[in-house]
Amino acid sequence: MVAKKSGRNRGGGGGGTAAATEVSVEELARVPLQAILLADSFATKFRPITLERPKVLLPLVNVPMIDYTLAWLESAGVEEVFVFCCAHAKQVAEHLENSQWFAQPNFSVTAIESNNAVGAGDALRLIYEQNVIRGDFVLVSGDTVSNMSLAEALGEHKERRRKDSNAIMTMVITQSKTSPTTRQSRLGTDELFMAIDPDTKQLLYYEDKSDKGTVSLDKTLLSDHPSIYLHNDKQDCYIDICSPEVLSTFADNFDYQHLRRHFLKGLLDDDIMGYKIFTHEIQSNYAARIDNFRSYDTVSKDIIQRWTYPLVPDVQFVGNSSAKLDRQGMYRASVVGQSRSAQVGPFTVIGSGTTIGSQSQISNSVVGEGCKIGANVSIEGCYIWHNVTIEDGCQLKHAIVCDGVVIKSGVILEPGVVLSYKVVVGQQFIVPAYSKVSLYQQPIKQDSDEELEYADSSSGFMDASSLSGLPDKLKEESTIQLSESQLQAASEVGSGGVGFIWSTSEGSHEEEWRHSVAPIPAAKLLEIMHTSNNELEVVQQDGNLPPSGELERDSVTANSNDYDDDDVDVKDDYEVFENEVEATFKRALEENIKEDDVILEVNSLRLSYNLATADCSGALFYSMMKSALSAPHPSPSDLVKNAATVITKWKKLLKYYLPSIDEEVGLLISSSDPDEIEVILKFEEMCLESAKEYSTVFVQILHLLYDKDIIQEEAILNWASEKEGADETDKLFVKQAEKFIQWLNEASEEED
Repeated sequence: MVAKKSGRNRGGGGGGTAAATEVSVEELARVPLQAILLADSFATKFRPITLERPKVLLPLVNVPMIDYTLAWLESAGVEEVFVFCCAHAKQVAEHLENSQWFAQPNFSVTAIESNNAVGAGDALRLIYEQNVIRGDFVLVSGDTVSNMSLAEALGEHKERRRKDSNAIMTMVITQSKTSPTTRQSRLGTDELFMAIDPDTKQLLYYEDKSDKGTVSLDKTLLSDHPSIYLHNDKQDCYIDICSPEVLSTFADNFDYQHLRRHFLKGLLDDDIMGYKIFTHEIQSNYAARIDNFRSYDTVSKDIIQRWTYPLVPDVQFVGNSSAKLDRQGMYRASVVGQSRSAQVGPFTVIGSGTTIGSQSQISNSVVGEGCKIGANVSIEGCYIWHNVTIEDGCQLKHAIVCDGVVIKSGVILEPGVVLSYKVVVGQQFIVPAYSKVSLYQQPIKQDSDEELEYADSSSGFMDASSLSGLPDKLKEESTIQLSESQLQAASEVGSGGVGFIWSTSEGSHEEEWRHSVAPIPAAKLLEIMHTSNNELEVVQQDGNLPPSGELERDSVTANSNDYDDDDVDVKDDYEVFENEVEATFKRALEENIKEDDVILEVNSLRLSYNLATADCSGALFYSMMKSALSAPHPSPSDLVKNAATVITKWKKLLKYYLPSIDEEVGLLISSSDPDEIEVILKFEEMCLESAKEYSTVFVQILHLLYDKDIIQEEAILNWASEKEGADETDKLFVKQAEKFIQWLNEASEEED
């Protein structure tokens, strides 16, 4: 075990004057805010990449993950950080030594190395033995991205501690951006159930893997707490504010390894110690942990879309070199060689020193530094790391390509592919969907999630990092004796290729689509929808709750003293539904998802919330108008042009929930007049409340909807007619549209 500390002398030096070295009693008594950063996830979800490099050093939008975590801790007022390193500890320690973190004022970084820890419990026990934690501290993993302020959560924690010494931990949580139906498509994580006392914010129950939709609650919870909220719409940020008792609890319980499955659940079930865990929910800030490839994709997109500001590509923070923000969320480094005929689309990052050949197209992707991209290359939704070579005519979709990879001409990477370091893919080769390719052989023995990531720790791996070139050349250069089958495997990625394609075991096949950067298949979305629509059964440990006292999904209150349905406080389902639809539409824009897939997801949301088609049309129209509003619009006419662009592109999607017109004969096949009026009413609401910029162009947008055959003449006239008896304040937009309505009436009379 080796501890490496920053080189600064925080005491100010030994040669100062008496005045310089005098320290007040208050300063001596003050304990600096400390943090423990776990630089090892103690999991294998990022294999085969993490066989060669620790997860916290993997590039996230061209910046090592750990730099995001350290930048946030430093900005949040943390003064001392202890970075625990285990797998590839030397690489982490060297990164910290060579970074600028040691030079930051009032910010100390200490790396603690160990080769013996097999879980977070071992890490915290070792830190406890070091006796370096002197007060409350922040516990976080090095794969966390956040911009939240710690002041409020710390204040709540200290106030609880002052009143109750058993309040030893505060968990940071946030509202999930998606419903249970679509949550897996965003983060790739299991559905999380938490029971929380709404008055004290105490955590009473935590389960991230419910058995067939059943949640079992101890009856004492219902008798000890006046009310309980059962949530499945919250996200665990894996940011904890802890008291020193957390470390001593790990020291006393050697069976505690996992922070949630062992420690947290152990405390919730322990009636002897009486320790309590509380929650702090953040509202407007960002916090997320990268647990698998899907959440890697999600958090990357959130960074590019600036949810994590100021930790974004165009803002300089320690450990990154800022890029220039261009139109449509495209970031470009200062030195990029791009052919005039090459096209770089929105929400894309291009690193320094990268060259892009003629007729190549890149969209919704991150490209690292020093990459060479040939001509007629198509890259969509990919993460291309540093010094990658992609020859002419290649097609890449939703893949991760690590440093030093060479992709020969004409190669196709199907969705979900992961190419680990220095892999070579032969000409014209098609890498199957969800394939993982590495220079290391796949381990013969499938190890558990808690095992460490050592490339040289098992005979199941073959270190082929020195192999390059053609297969026959491998035999000459390699110092390792390879069998014929191994040589064949090393070239199973095409002629001239180098790498092993890892097979997918039957048990882990289900995880491939859940944890991949590729869009979730439509068939799987249907499965999730049907599963999510099943009733959630909540039982006491000694039997079922009475029917009138059943806890329902999505933040429902159960009152243990009076199980009257009138006392159940249910969220506004439509508001949540509208937010879900907006998130779905935004993702469709970013990832260029087809209309049919969006319809599938919106329909699943509608069924999940038990709403009507009119709700879908209103929510989709709202999402489209918000999208147009987010684009640059120096003048009202530009805003109308933005709206026209969005409506024209997504007309099919909106019309799916509105009347159908046979364009050949001009006849209305099915009438959905109330649904169309719902769209107009929704637009009125936006103009008055959430998007007031539209209030001056209401008539132009209404005319646009009419011209595009989205809103029919009959719906507009009925909307105006319904407003005749309304208050004057409710006739604002009808009056604006008087001339247009008059023109419609006259046209209708002429037709009659």
